[in-house]
Amino acid sequence: MPPRTPARTARPGPNRSDTSGLTSLGSGPRAQASRSLETFPNPNRNRDYVIRMEMPEFTCLCPKTGQPDFATLHLAYIPDRLCVELKSLKLYIWSFRNEGHFHEAVTNAIADDLVRAIRPRFLRLTADFYVRGGIYTTVEAEHRAKGWQPEPRVDLGVEPNSAG
Repeated sequence: MPPRTPARTARPGPNRSDTSGLTSLGSGPRAQASRSLETFPNPNRNRDYVIRMEMPEFTCLCPKTGQPDFATLHLAYIPDRLCVELKSLKLYIWSFRNEGHFHEAVTNAIADDLVRAIRPRFLRLTADFYVRGGIYTTVEAEHRAKGWQPEPRVDLGVEPNSAG
């Protein structure tokens, strides 16, 4: 009689929701929305430079109907002493998801909170809201630090990557 092959124990398939083995972003408890904006020191205070961010997943609720409003936020700022940390900004933006706000009010509130947190030399926040009732709304809020003046822009002609 041939030797008997031991029975194989079936291994369960991977648990798709088990994150215990992850060591990068995403492990541990799920991130929670927060109104806290974290900052870090500007790595080059001697130069005016622009930091640009695009946040295409902003949502809040219409304060009249409760329907969701969707927008892409475009942030451009020239830091002074501090820069905003990206994950805290993402969690901050998420915090508006279930709140009712008029477009104009929420854009200015976000700009004000950013100015309070990082006190930039210059900040511009543009909110491009998607169509609602056949109307697209764009709200732009700006801040300039007292006494700050931008350096004149240097025009070097055609940029290397531009079509010509």
